[in-house]
Amino acid sequence: MSDFIERWSPNFDERSLPVSMIILHYTGMKTGAEAIDRLADPEAKVSAHYVVSEDGQITHMVPEDKRAWHAGKSHWRGVSDINSASVGIEIVNPGHEWGYVPFPDPQVASVVRLVHMIKDAHAITRGNVVGHSDIAPTRKQDPGELFPWEELARRRLALPRPTRKLTDPLWTDAGFLLALERFGYDVTDGFAATVAFQRRFRPELIDGTIDGECRAILLALLLPQPEGN
Repeated sequence: MSDFIERWSPNFDERSLPVSMIILHYTGMKTGAEAIDRLADPEAKVSAHYVVSEDGQITHMVPEDKRAWHAGKSHWRGVSDINSASVGIEIVNPGHEWGYVPFPDPQVASVVRLVHMIKDAHAITRGNVVGHSDIAPTRKQDPGELFPWEELARRRLALPRPTRKLTDPLWTDAGFLLALERFGYDVTDGFAATVAFQRRFRPELIDGTIDGECRAILLALLLPQPEGN
């Protein structure tokens, strides 16, 4: 992809882990320009590798071999220094605070292209292409329930939502949380972890209640898949 805009951020340091994840965020600010300015501000001490604007324009802000500061306190599949292990993509959207809106098609198309490029470059598995809310369920909601994960899943760039032959394993709530932890979530706050799971895999009903559908979806995600994860 040669159509990047370069706007380098000073907010990065050296990685201590190989890249194994892609983290998707929304900017959560009123405008994309405002978000890019903040990500480039040395006082803000935040950054991301890429920002994708509503029209699909991609701004490259931190080299991929450097550790951008986008994840904050977070955890996924045994890794707690997510910044060292991930590439961070900020997707311009006002977010829940400023009037959350659907992601435009040109923007989604650019996210798909970018994830494809990064995933191939680092041999990242589909199960490690996740949202900020997945890695920080007590703090974050982004990229949120309107993000079209199915567009990535159709191209094998993220895990699809299981929909066929779902079977409720009838776990207790504690059993569900144990399975959710095995899948990758930090379940220290079980309600927040359940909400994050629903936001990603059952976005039409996000209530934090562990029900048969949630159990069945999680079981299907944990079962061995011939196509891998």
